[in-house]
Amino acid sequence: MKRTTIIILSLLFVGGVANGQNFLRSLGEKAKNAVENKVNEKVESAVNSAVDKAADKATGKKGKKDDKAAQEVPEAAQEAPETVQPEVAAAQPEAQPVKVVAANYAKTDFVPGDEIFFDDPVEGEKLGEFPSHWDILRGEECEVMTLDGLQAIKLSGWYTEIIPLMKEEDYLPEDFTIEFDVWSNPTGGSSNNDHIGLILYSEAKEAVVDVNLNPAFNEAKEEGSQSDLLCQYFSPAGDSREARASGAALVPLIQPNAWLHVAASFNKRAFKYYVNGVRMINLPNVMRPTRLKLRSISNCDEKDRFYVKNIRLAKGAVPLYDRLASEGKIVTYAITFETGKADLKPESMVEINRIAKLMKENPGLEFEVQGHCDATGSDRVNDPLSQKRAEAIVAALVEQDIAAARLTPVGKGSHAPIASNATDEGRAKNRRVEFVKK
Repeated sequence: MKRTTIIILSLLFVGGVANGQNFLRSLGEKAKNAVENKVNEKVESAVNSAVDKAADKATGKKGKKDDKAAQEVPEAAQEAPETVQPEVAAAQPEAQPVKVVAANYAKTDFVPGDEIFFDDPVEGEKLGEFPSHWDILRGEECEVMTLDGLQAIKLSGWYTEIIPLMKEEDYLPEDFTIEFDVWSNPTGGSSNNDHIGLILYSEAKEAVVDVNLNPAFNEAKEEGSQSDLLCQYFSPAGDSREARASGAALVPLIQPNAWLHVAASFNKRAFKYYVNGVRMINLPNVMRPTRLKLRSISNCDEKDRFYVKNIRLAKGAVPLYDRLASEGKIVTYAITFETGKADLKPESMVEINRIAKLMKENPGLEFEVQGHCDATGSDRVNDPLSQKRAEAIVAALVEQDIAAARLTPVGKGSHAPIASNATDEGRAKNRRVEFVKK
């Protein structure tokens, strides 16, 4: 009996020692992990600080305060349809170098057009249906869905082409600009051939200009693996040519799981193409196009899809001073905000910098800065929102060394329309900013 007891006690003692060793080992691992996490936090903090300082230097800012928090929340959020893959619908943008992006727009030469003749933010569309402002030329599927909390057009299938619904067949003028947002999905577009394309064409030629952008493939960031931005085009003489922008140049411009702003301009025969404010293609001699289409080429995997929104076409811009001299005010659609908020989009810096330059060249110039909305939504929301947006524009101009006393922010809400709110085109014209000379 004693022997049995001794054996049992011995086993308990050994087990206790083992448990103690496991406990100590666990404490050691936790301590190690805590140290590693602390180091990582310090490294991340240092990197963020360095990015902020670099961006401030690029934009000429010194010790600016943090960006204002969102002022308004949309009245209702729509859920994604069941057909949307959960991992796509739930994807959220990672932390982005907003200041660096803003710095790109601070020095871009892109000038948005003044007169909008097509505008589709893809808001208020019925989910799961074909987008109401478009027609399909070829392809398998195109539908409205929710992505990153916003409605967008999903282009599916191996080869899909859509065109804007326009009254005239040849609707592009001699001078025009194009802008749209593309979602950079790191899970899709893994092939060198997968791309979202902007095609400008005419009745005589299938494609006058064909620009292929693959944001996902460029995110691989492996040496030699980046896909070039390819542009194929015809000169006025009718001969086919090719231009390329280095995929390595695209890498720092594109963040995964985020919206990418694409813009293009055509001026009689000159074509320029921009990615997040940086000019990637500059062609001096191109045959004039009269129509456009968007093309998606991707494999058949549900995750390999392209998504677009905020598609806008406008006639070429008139110099600011000429507009001011003829009308006594500057009406602009190039200053835009996040949906339901008073947060300026980075691309708004293009127009804000132009206004700041005009005011610096004319020291006696003073403006009433008016924010205007369309009639969508209630006055209870639109009136204070338009006021806060006007104030945000004034704050941005003050950061460009314009005296606050020369600017008066006024929110007009939807009370001063310049077009009918019964049509999409009219609502697009009513969503504007006016700089009225005082």
